[in-house]
Amino acid sequence: MQFSESWLRTFVNPSLTSDELSHLLTMAGLEVEEMTSVAPAFEKVVVAQVLTKDKHPDADRLNVLTVNVGQAEPLTIVCGAGNVTVGMKAPCALVGAKLPGIEIKQAKVRGIASFGMMCSEKELGLAEESAGLMVLAADAVVGQSIRAHLDLDDHLITLKLTPNRSDCLSLNGIAREVAALTGASLQAVPQVSFKQAGSQSRKVKLTASAACPRYSGRAISGVNAKAATPVWMVQRLQRCGLRSISALVDVTNYVLLELGQPLHAFDLNKLNGDIEVRFARNGESLKLLNEQVVALKEDMLVIADGKKPVALAGVMGGADSAVDNATTDIFLESAFFSPAAIVGKSRLLGFSSDSSYRFERGVDFAAAAAALDRATQLILDICGGQAGAVTEAQGELPARQPVKLRTSRVHRVLGVELKTDEIAQILKRLGMVSQQKGDEFSVTPPSYRFDIAIEEDLIEEVARVHGYEKIQPAPIQARMTILPQVESQRPLAKLRQSMVLRDYQETINYAFVEADWERDLCGNNAPIALKNPIASQMSVMRSSLLGGLLAALRTNLARKQPRVRLFEIGGCFAAEAGSYKQSERLAGLAYGGVLPEQWGSPARGVDFYDVKGDVEALFAPRRLEFHAAPYPASHPGRSARILLDGRVVGWIGELHPQWQQQYDLPQAVVWFEVELAALTQGSVPRLADISRFPPVRRDIAVLVDENVTVQALLDVMQAEKAPNVVELALFDVYRGKGVEQSKKSLAFRVLLQDTQKTLTDNEIEENIARLVAALQRQGAQLRV
Repeated sequence: MQFSESWLRTFVNPSLTSDELSHLLTMAGLEVEEMTSVAPAFEKVVVAQVLTKDKHPDADRLNVLTVNVGQAEPLTIVCGAGNVTVGMKAPCALVGAKLPGIEIKQAKVRGIASFGMMCSEKELGLAEESAGLMVLAADAVVGQSIRAHLDLDDHLITLKLTPNRSDCLSLNGIAREVAALTGASLQAVPQVSFKQAGSQSRKVKLTASAACPRYSGRAISGVNAKAATPVWMVQRLQRCGLRSISALVDVTNYVLLELGQPLHAFDLNKLNGDIEVRFARNGESLKLLNEQVVALKEDMLVIADGKKPVALAGVMGGADSAVDNATTDIFLESAFFSPAAIVGKSRLLGFSSDSSYRFERGVDFAAAAAALDRATQLILDICGGQAGAVTEAQGELPARQPVKLRTSRVHRVLGVELKTDEIAQILKRLGMVSQQKGDEFSVTPPSYRFDIAIEEDLIEEVARVHGYEKIQPAPIQARMTILPQVESQRPLAKLRQSMVLRDYQETINYAFVEADWERDLCGNNAPIALKNPIASQMSVMRSSLLGGLLAALRTNLARKQPRVRLFEIGGCFAAEAGSYKQSERLAGLAYGGVLPEQWGSPARGVDFYDVKGDVEALFAPRRLEFHAAPYPASHPGRSARILLDGRVVGWIGELHPQWQQQYDLPQAVVWFEVELAALTQGSVPRLADISRFPPVRRDIAVLVDENVTVQALLDVMQAEKAPNVVELALFDVYRGKGVEQSKKSLAFRVLLQDTQKTLTDNEIEENIARLVAALQRQGAQLRV
């Protein structure tokens, strides 16, 4: 939120410089993102009045002016502005003045001495362009410094507020904070003094009372919609980032900034009947003030008259009922809408408004009447008219539940010993009603503080007002014990180290992803949708880590990285039996060369088996199985389930060519994703004798059909449990001359060993015979 420091100081004026005030707000949790001066530094520029105007004798476009600058004698100034007139008041830079990029000196212009310069907004650094002299108000005091007249020593302060501090989205709210932090007195908004003289009104019906617990309105008749907005109001609006539109609209915006209460003015004569607050009906539409026509949905709250919706509640008014220069009677609205009813609507429609920004976060439901009266007074002062009685409908307002605060808990959390009286004083300065019993408080938050719900919220408030800088660091005084580390559990740090040692780099991605990713990569047509996504491309919860890894890969490729290996550890989400389930997973992908470019090895692209080796190394020493199976993200013939102890724990595959083309990936991507729980469950090493006797190697070569997998043959040999076999491994696959076209030759290495003796030939042959018999039962033929 941007605001004027000068305007703030009309509410509360502590004895602090601008920089000190900025630091105070930041340290109290209201981060000052930027503070800029309203105008560049200059001096010796005053309010001047043109007394006479004569044509320059030697220049058609120049005039010779006699100007009153508040000195004993008028000054002669040569001026070329086209809008200069006798009697007007404008800024005048005296001799010696230093303006942005220019120093004013006494000079002769076409033979006539000029003792200063009449100024435009551009020459003062107040605007990028200007068409002539800056015209000042008729009541400007001649000779007064222009900096004082226009309040140019003001600063624009921009706060970066967190969503929970909606109470500071107004000058009055920020002033409350400053008063609480400094102890300075807080000036109240001027009291209203008008009398209710109008007879017009509109009844209000709350059909959706839960979404709109309070709705107040007042008819004001006989207004002059063409009245000019006062200069002081225009200036304050501009310095808060809003442009002046018309007096009626400016007043509602002014009160919005001043008190934080969004208001809306309807043209009373464009309303058909009474006001109803309800949800939209199927088939209804509304043309908004921004000319956007909205097809209303049944969860959208609207303000309706007797015929149709006239405003999208809490977001924006309708164009058909808007005030204009012909308006004479208005209906002024001041309401409280539940944040749950407003949140996400403006984002869904593709725009944001100041009203929705505040209602989404929570508006002071007790201030609606005061804001309505304040706006009424300003409208009557500027536009005239007669104010009618307030029409109000009220449902069940939010309850302000008391929160318990213990002095001992404050000390324990903050590490600072604050007396009970100090805490009570802080709570009072914050506008909180509290009842004290011993060292315990029962605190009722004010209506504008939606963020106070638990004891820790109050402790934070105490810390903010006491001052974070006053909380000194202290050494930890606690018994420190080393927690046991279960040997069968693998810590995440070791898993990360294992991935890094295999040349992978970790990424961290959002759990919010595109719905297209879920459909394309996971085959998930019904992902968990977010009610209030932070962006349209982050609208659902991920059920796989693959989408984020591919996005990170594309980012790296866009930065000319030819070889990328990434991994991520994170949560994935799924809907199950009416609830949601979160599971932790580890996923990785490899792209480009299997090794960095070098002279020692020939260049080769990474393939399925390279990444399969990485996965096996990650699970080592436990043995995995890989069963071919299709997966939406993977190439049909290069995809497999990963099984551990017969249970599926993940997937591995090469990215489907369709997605490779869609995501603009020049080369193939190999990826994997496994359950984190399966990885963290390790195995405890067991002590075993080291044999003093040499191992014996035997090779078994068999012919099998092409559709027989190596894993199936290894499984049957392992199941045989030959007593002296210590290792089984495939070392050769052959297809070609001497082997039928529909078959393949597989060669297995068998290592045999005994820890107590040297194996005899009979024992060796007996073990090999058992293995060969097991293979033959699977249809394998011994190859001689």
